[in-house]
Amino acid sequence: MQLTLVSWIVPAFLYLIGPTLRVTFSWEDGSIGSMDNVYPGIYPFWHRCVLGATWVFRHRNFAVLTSRSRDGEFIARVIRRFGYVPIRGSSSRGGQRGLLEMHSFVMNGGGAAFTIDGPRGPRYVAKRGPVLLARTTGVPITAFYVAMENAWVLKTWDAMMIPKPFSRAYIRVARKIFVPPEADGSRLEAAYVEMQEALERVTAYADSQFSSPRD
Repeated sequence: MQLTLVSWIVPAFLYLIGPTLRVTFSWEDGSIGSMDNVYPGIYPFWHRCVLGATWVFRHRNFAVLTSRSRDGEFIARVIRRFGYVPIRGSSSRGGQRGLLEMHSFVMNGGGAAFTIDGPRGPRYVAKRGPVLLARTTGVPITAFYVAMENAWVLKTWDAMMIPKPFSRAYIRVARKIFVPPEADGSRLEAAYVEMQEALERVTAYADSQFSSPRD
């Protein structure tokens, strides 16, 4: 009953608040450069900005890897209402099967999104799933972050942001990261470090547009 109730309340809240948000995109050189050029693609972002990202990228043919936990079930129910395809799996449970399903989705022209420090953290430490997916698909990784000028920040492991009405939202999109299909262990590690640095870079840039704290 709790899951059912919350899975209706959160979408209702976002559909109420979302239209009031003032959204700005910013692109690094070498990024996708436009929302008309997102497919296929692999898009990691931090768990804390999941609500803002859910609204901004709704109904755009994205699959989202969500954990098999109770929290993952809640997220899956919510994002379905915004046109996302939830694929169940995480770094601890069902990860390999989840990546296989993501692979099929991407190869059919879709976008794959990862709340990359989920499902339980540590905060701002990326998992390696997108790097493996990029190697098998040949599709680039494009990290992004959604900063909010005004938000309620929860006292949770991810410091989740709940957008306030009429807030400005600033999305910074990183340049593409390609992983060659023949990449060995050292090249995969280099791509992972590059992805982590890209996430940190776009987060710092987007947050610098406002005075909103990261913690």
